[in-house]
Amino acid sequence: MSQPEKPILALLDDYRAAVHAKDVDAFIVLYDQDVRVFDMWGKWSYEGVAEWRGMVADWFGALGTERVIVAFDDVQTLVSQDVAAAHAFVTYKNVSAEGKELRAMRNRLTWALKRLHGSWKVIHEHTSAPVDFETSKVILQR
Repeated sequence: MSQPEKPILALLDDYRAAVHAKDVDAFIVLYDQDVRVFDMWGKWSYEGVAEWRGMVADWFGALGTERVIVAFDDVQTLVSQDVAAAHAFVTYKNVSAEGKELRAMRNRLTWALKRLHGSWKVIHEHTSAPVDFETSKVILQR
């Protein structure tokens, strides 16, 4: 791992920890105030951190006692002085309070990042999954 990509990989770790803890504040601090998110669920896009916070709070609140374990694989980064990009395959695994796996899905994540006041912030997030041509159903397993 190169020095420039370490902070970007640390953001992925922070994302994973915030989701598992269902900590909206820890999650939202990863994003720029003017973030634009193309998410797979609910809306065409989320404009700004306040709108994104509402979606995240709803997601975490809907989990009840469940937790989500996030795993990234095939992470690739491109980092320059003040801008970076990262993309990966992501697995979201819901587990019960006792740790029993309930369900899982996979998708693709792309981040555009910008260094602001010495720290990296996500300025654009795009999640996706392929769609089966014949059924028009989203494919959530790789």
